[in-house]
Amino acid sequence: MKKLILLLLISPVLLGFLSCKKAFLDENSDSAFSPLNTYKNKAGLEAGIAGLMLSVREQYTTQNPGQSLLNVMQVGTDVAINGQNGPESVPFENYSLLNPEALAVSYYWTWAYKVIANANAIIVGAADESAVLTTAERNLYTAEAKFYRAYAYNFLVTLYGAVPLVEKPVNSAKTDYTRATLESLNTLINDDLIFAAANLPNIDAVSQSSRINKQAANQLLAEAYLRQGKNDLAEAQCMAVINSQKLTLVKTRFGVNKNLPGDPFSDMFITGNQRRSSGNTESIWVEEMEYLTPGGGTPNFDQHRRVWVPHYSASVGSPRVGNLLITDSLGGRGIGRLRLSYWVINNLYSTNDMRNSKYNIRRDFFYNDPAFPASVGKRVVPAPADTLFKIVPYTTKWNHFVAADPVGNSSYKDLTMMRFGETYLLLAEAQFKQSKLAEAAISINVLRTRANAAQVSASDITLDFILDERVRELIGEENRRMTLVRTGTLVARAKRLNPIQTSSVQLFHQLWPLPQSEIDLNKDAVLTQNPGYIR
Repeated sequence: MKKLILLLLISPVLLGFLSCKKAFLDENSDSAFSPLNTYKNKAGLEAGIAGLMLSVREQYTTQNPGQSLLNVMQVGTDVAINGQNGPESVPFENYSLLNPEALAVSYYWTWAYKVIANANAIIVGAADESAVLTTAERNLYTAEAKFYRAYAYNFLVTLYGAVPLVEKPVNSAKTDYTRATLESLNTLINDDLIFAAANLPNIDAVSQSSRINKQAANQLLAEAYLRQGKNDLAEAQCMAVINSQKLTLVKTRFGVNKNLPGDPFSDMFITGNQRRSSGNTESIWVEEMEYLTPGGGTPNFDQHRRVWVPHYSASVGSPRVGNLLITDSLGGRGIGRLRLSYWVINNLYSTNDMRNSKYNIRRDFFYNDPAFPASVGKRVVPAPADTLFKIVPYTTKWNHFVAADPVGNSSYKDLTMMRFGETYLLLAEAQFKQSKLAEAAISINVLRTRANAAQVSASDITLDFILDERVRELIGEENRRMTLVRTGTLVARAKRLNPIQTSSVQLFHQLWPLPQSEIDLNKDAVLTQNPGYIR
């Protein structure tokens, strides 16, 4: 099927029918299976929501265009440097190469509009008066679809600026898109999330643990309001999450490894501990993909482990005394697509901060291959070449190992998309931007108390301090690029804290270019490019 533009020229495929025959997905499939005919009852809309959730998951679970796709949210910022990189991440190591034909720029644009197209179809279907639905069901499906539509549009607006606004399904060729105003885009995002927050169930009342909830809508709306400078409204949304009393910070050991060495912070990221049903009281939104677990996923191409965990299983040692074996304790098989910046490794954490413990940031490696008994248990002293992506400090949040797949061709670890710790960071940012410095310090200290870190006072609170604290708490979780773009700090912080990889960054790189392919296909109107980018 020839690509026309934005994936919106093709009537959205009903992805929810995961077990349907291949013919249903063919180009010439019967029109009876279109969303207009399928979204007529609860069963059809349940399938549609499942398909929508699958399309959202493809933000991370794809190998198209390639394995370094996730790097682009971290490298070229303040927190990470390319390790064993790939073509997707090269333009973010050398910003002079970032252009409208960059692979990541095109992929994420297409992904977001695919989510929007699927959400639009569900919203229209749920609003159809002929659909056999109760009012409560109609509102629930609409709220879920609007949450994901807002999520995709907030992603687009943050990274690309003003983009085309598409609120309804597009069922015929359209080649005259123009960029909407930021005001209209923000209005849609806000209205969608206000509706979602009013009509989604609380996190403890969802029908399935994977379904989206009211607290997630509140938190996403807080982030959107911060981007728009509506700081008092952002504060109110954070307080709605906190005052719901549905979530608490993890402060004691829990879960599958609670009787093994570790700490409460590291427990949250151990495979099997990420869901609310596992005792993780911080989890707000988790994409469920665990191996042989109800609600989990089949093999997928999530690359988080490969990106964040070093390629320690390659030969190491100076002089070389053997290989390190792939083990669960070392994180499974990573390939070191990126490594933490010098600033994160050496200057970010205070001595006693739990988030810097050996269970959360691994810095030392010890030989473990019984084929070389004389070296087992000895600390690895790497050769200089091995410190590029083989033996480097790394966050353990993406450690993952399945004995049935020791080389790590697939990934089965849940994706924590949103958690309660970030609520306090968003709250502190909203308070700081209203000059409520004492209140912001209190919000930050909630997290620092849990981490056994020194308390801060109002005089310590700056935007830079809050952004530093986000790294301490959320390294490996947040899309760092989005945070820095949202706060207008990408260029300044990247140059100051990660100069090795950001010497070529310029102010116009705050926004990504629009994909050139979309501009070229939009033959009947001008889809203007962001300033600074040429083909």
